[in-house]
Amino acid sequence: MLKFSILGALQIRTVSGPAEISGDLQRTLVQTLLVSEGQPVSGESLVEEMWGDAVPDNQANALQAHVSRLRRKLRGLEPGRAGSRVTMHPSGYRLLVTEGELDAAEFVRAVRQAESASPQDAEHTARLLGGALAQWRGPVFGGFTGGTLCQLAGARYEEYRMRAMELRFDAELRLGRHAAVLAELTEAHTNHPLRERFCEQLMIALYGSGRQADALDVFRRMRRHLDDELGIQPSPALRQVESAILCHDPALAGDVRSSLLQLA
Repeated sequence: MLKFSILGALQIRTVSGPAEISGDLQRTLVQTLLVSEGQPVSGESLVEEMWGDAVPDNQANALQAHVSRLRRKLRGLEPGRAGSRVTMHPSGYRLLVTEGELDAAEFVRAVRQAESASPQDAEHTARLLGGALAQWRGPVFGGFTGGTLCQLAGARYEEYRMRAMELRFDAELRLGRHAAVLAELTEAHTNHPLRERFCEQLMIALYGSGRQADALDVFRRMRRHLDDELGIQPSPALRQVESAILCHDPALAGDVRSSLLQLA
């Protein structure tokens, strides 16, 4: 069994340790097949992803040579495997990846599970997403994004990462761990200054830590930033959190199991 990791630089782990995929074209080929998550990718799409505008004269033979090289590489990593992981279909090439073998697919599964969880399951959600987020070793593909298909996949996984962070912070705040997540929330808000949800959560965490003035200052700075960058006003949800802080809404200091974050 192989483990494929793309939440960071491309990595393939075997029972005996990590294996390296050498060469930009080979890495692009593997990454493109992986982000399709088991669905065939057409030869034309693979050629465009690997070579862009610098397509070789005999593109079909060049692609086939790289596919054959990848087959040999993977076969060497799994000598006991009955068939090849890379197969050809009428609609293109497919890399067989089963459940549990691709970190990005496991990560997305965890986020979807958290999205459907009850607010009363905050402890489980916090643990689930804490473990899922720990799989990230850096930007998708380690920043080696390749062509359009890989770039779109990278953006999709990054959005799931942001969603996972939001859901985890929600769970931690429901559990009353305001001070414990302050540093992470501050970093998230700083790195994504236009993402209002992080701002809302940071304000709630500051207020819950006894720092009302700091919470309101975060709102004021966010309002100026939105006006300067986008020419818009804060969303109703963000303004509602500010209003709740100003009037010391009891919901902000309610039972740790209550739905504190309904305000946002």
